[in-house]
Amino acid sequence: MPRIKSTLFRHRIIDKCIRNQYKPYPSKEDLRVACESELFGSDDKQNICDSTIEKDLFAMRQEYDAPILYSKKHKGYYYEDPEFTINDVPLNESDLDAVRFAANTLMQFKDVELFKEFGNAIDKIVERVTLSSNSKHKFELNEYVQFETAVSVGGGEFLPDLLSAIQKNVAVYFNYENFNSKTVKARKVTPLLLKEYRNRWYLISYDLIKDRITTYALERIRDLELSNEKVVKPYDFNANDFFRYAIGISTKESAPEKVVFTANDVASKYLIAQPLHQSQQIIKQIKETTTFQLEVYVSEELIRSLLSFGGEVGVLEPTSLQNEIKKRIDEMQLHYKK
Repeated sequence: MPRIKSTLFRHRIIDKCIRNQYKPYPSKEDLRVACESELFGSDDKQNICDSTIEKDLFAMRQEYDAPILYSKKHKGYYYEDPEFTINDVPLNESDLDAVRFAANTLMQFKDVELFKEFGNAIDKIVERVTLSSNSKHKFELNEYVQFETAVSVGGGEFLPDLLSAIQKNVAVYFNYENFNSKTVKARKVTPLLLKEYRNRWYLISYDLIKDRITTYALERIRDLELSNEKVVKPYDFNANDFFRYAIGISTKESAPEKVVFTANDVASKYLIAQPLHQSQQIIKQIKETTTFQLEVYVSEELIRSLLSFGGEVGVLEPTSLQNEIKKRIDEMQLHYKK
């Protein structure tokens, strides 16, 4: 998250906490947890530390004249003027730039099925920000910034029902079209997780017929029906860990493998700037060749990612992956024989 925008949002969260009549006198830790939870959805001190909150409190006193005091008796912060709020303080140009950018980011999602009910609210936010701008800032953002536009391939209409099924722990029924054969078969599953990958939505579920966790592309789901049948989720399923070793949407029941490959100078710069996986690390550098290592599932997405670098990347381990890459290179050469 951009620094200016995240700072602005933290100040608003801190202001809300200090004014909370149901939980008065928040401590520094209370403020840190609130900011981390709202901005990053976690509480592991990976993104916001105590010193950040201290700087925010100082900045709020300086920039907004916020009458923030510390109560030794209650061991927490409060406003000397109970009626004070930074919401009454006009936004400066830096604040407006941050909110304007965030509002235009939201605009990219207003037509996504799951968010359509918020379309009017998003429009109002954008209009309000525009009206708050002075004349020199009244421009179309796309003259300066172009966002990636998602191309809908279908299936988004199922998101609300599937989300509801996950929250209520109920089974769902649907017909599913096989990607290769185009045959359609009935499915009965326990929805576990919705995941987006490359502008496509996928349902991670426990297939009650196959008796295993299976991934289904929403674009190939037909005739979705929610039931009232309560189901028990697999005890060992953890949404945060399920894709830990995955590249893309493919996972395996087997253990991840150590993947080692070399890259030339140009390719290594791309790989360092945009790693293939969070486990990626450099294990050797010799002149213009860099050796990388991953701990991942060997999947179709991994194979295609490596092939996309052409001759700039060479797989060393495992042998099975190396052989698969060789096989595909041989198949590619058949298209260019005269």
